Amino acid sequence: MELKNHNLVETKYKDIIFEKRPCINNDGKPVNGLFNAWIILNNPKQYNSYTTQAVKEIILAFGEASNDRSVVAVVFTAVGDKAFCTGGNTKEYAEYYSGNPQEYSQYMRLFNDMVSAILKCEKPVVCRVNGMRIGGGQEIGMACDFTIASDLARFGQAGPKHGSAAIGGATDFLHLCVGVERAMMSLTLCEPWTAHQAYNFGMITEVVPALKVDGEFIANPLVVVDKYSDEFGKIVFGTMKTGEELKKGKELMVKGVVDLSKLDEGVNKLIAKLLHTFPNCLTKTLTEVRKKKLEHWDKNKEGSREWLALNMMTEAKAGFKAFNDGPKENREVDFIKLRQLLAEGHEWNDELHKIISPQYQTAKA
Repeated sequence: MELKNHNLVETKYKDIIFEKRPCINNDGKPVNGLFNAWIILNNPKQYNSYTTQAVKEIILAFGEASNDRSVVAVVFTAVGDKAFCTGGNTKEYAEYYSGNPQEYSQYMRLFNDMVSAILKCEKPVVCRVNGMRIGGGQEIGMACDFTIASDLARFGQAGPKHGSAAIGGATDFLHLCVGVERAMMSLTLCEPWTAHQAYNFGMITEVVPALKVDGEFIANPLVVVDKYSDEFGKIVFGTMKTGEELKKGKELMVKGVVDLSKLDEGVNKLIAKLLHTFPNCLTKTLTEVRKKKLEHWDKNKEGSREWLALNMMTEAKAGFKAFNDGPKENREVDFIKLRQLLAEGHEWNDELHKIISPQYQTAKA
């Protein structure tokens, strides 16, 4: 029987990498005729942020992986060891979408379709976190079913610090993993979590070491992993070190090299376990658990898209341009001045942007 091709189009990927790699069994050997689909973000110079073109390709890649009868699981990851993804491409946001809500509305429809493509993939999706998972990167990561992370990775949001809100999935998903108040802290304050914190909070599946010093893997030297509480009884396991300990940790980081082989090993071991299940029963289980995410996502995504588009005329315009055009040491607006001006009833216009934006103040100085 000649099998039908259910892909919408034949795709040549440009901004991402799509690969079929052999599925590895429990004995470490590849299984004949079975594969894992690797969907790889490929923009390391900009911390694997996704462009409009990349978003379109990710949608098509998940469709292709979902339809491929020989694929056991999907691995969603990125090139390099610095970042899985830091969200949307801020250069593109600042230079094209800022001030153009009608264009950003179209873009956000694509973004919504990307998240939905992950949630509706008929294969288990493993997020292989090779570095930072921030902003929209955190959102597409949380849409996945499992997360295996390097212990050098960091997780968090950036919205209210840069003129947006984490309504591309984070406000729908995060509280399901870590509870409402922890989610509230992350979503509003935008303070990143270490991989160990993310694991302890229940947001990710597994953490593996990624730093080698003198040929041996060691735990992230910037993170507290050897004690559980301070003198006040506050849990500190997984938090970033401070003071002299942080200084020593940074010195150790310089001596080491990043090796992601254990990350790959962790991903392969997880998928090997999934391999030994009934495929249809596995898919049904994924679908049922994903309903908790989809219940929120499908209810909110269109309203969120419309709000995000209109926000490109005010706070997002200011925030993205400040991040893109501001000096390296200061990429945030003057929040206090902004609040003072708004308290005085100042309208959102070019004058307000210039008063609060670091790039204008630097040029003025």
